[in-house]
Amino acid sequence: MVISFKNDAPIEQVEELVENLRRYCSNVQVVKGEEISLICLVGETIHIDENMINVYPWINSVARVSTPYKLVSREFKKEDTVINVKGVSIGGEKITIFAGPCAVESREQILSICSSLKLAGFDCLRGGAFKMRTSPYSFQGLGYEALKYLKEASEEYLVPIVCEIVSVNDIDEYASKCDIIQVGARNMQNFDLLKALGKVNKPILLKRGMAASIEELLMAAEYIVSNGNPNVILCERGIKTFEKSTRNTLDLSAIPVLKKLTHLPVIVDPSHATGKKEYVLPMSLASIAAGADGLLLEVHNNPITAKSDASQALTIDDYIDLRERLALVAKAVGRKL
Repeated sequence: MVISFKNDAPIEQVEELVENLRRYCSNVQVVKGEEISLICLVGETIHIDENMINVYPWINSVARVSTPYKLVSREFKKEDTVINVKGVSIGGEKITIFAGPCAVESREQILSICSSLKLAGFDCLRGGAFKMRTSPYSFQGLGYEALKYLKEASEEYLVPIVCEIVSVNDIDEYASKCDIIQVGARNMQNFDLLKALGKVNKPILLKRGMAASIEELLMAAEYIVSNGNPNVILCERGIKTFEKSTRNTLDLSAIPVLKKLTHLPVIVDPSHATGKKEYVLPMSLASIAAGADGLLLEVHNNPITAKSDASQALTIDDYIDLRERLALVAKAVGRKL
């Protein structure tokens, strides 16, 4: 159930209503907006009489949300959510570019890449610390050392950073070092991790699982939001199909579907989706044309030496070319870089 009310409503009366509603439903949240605010009830609300709500003159409307994902649905919030991280907006008119290597390999590497990207123009530095790899013999990342290097790059070049978390035990460390915490495809349904991240005051970048439906992605986001953290960014990164020409199958149709179903920002990772750098540019352009709010790109200063995912990493020159073309597509669809 979603209750819309005027912002000039008496605070005492709003608190009185919230307390009364908690007699029927334990999960009651108040969301403040610029012009109107909302009271959201998650759970069984069939026993709540709408007349007890409508007696207050400052109530605008009462609606029962039919989707299983309540807080992230368009029924709950009509306008797009825009998340601001250190002056970088995610969602809204601007296209947000997250770029950097698959994995942090050294201090010199991440500082060099960040310097080049800053000159070329980008919004947020990405880089992996703990790498979840299919093979136990593949490079597993530098761990906490990588987080330290990312933090140094962020402070030197004044850009926010995003890094993937793999363990609920590392939440405090990530919250102190990262501006955005990423949940990878393999952890999309790690519900203990999602619930714990719902209690963290940091935006969460949530990747779609490799075999997850759109509803399952939204339900995973609901775990985070229902535990108190409304700042979730959804990421389409390709799903497993029978096709072997690309690493995964990029579900471009998921972009407009998600934009219809949820108010959360939606970005695309064409690097992991295709697995081959020659496909990253066309899929990036197609993603923005389809309505994506941003891109998560793998960029390396020397891809041939990359310790992970070398085949899908763009060079700095590749990235500059992609960015120039992206600007044209963004303008054509009424967006900007």
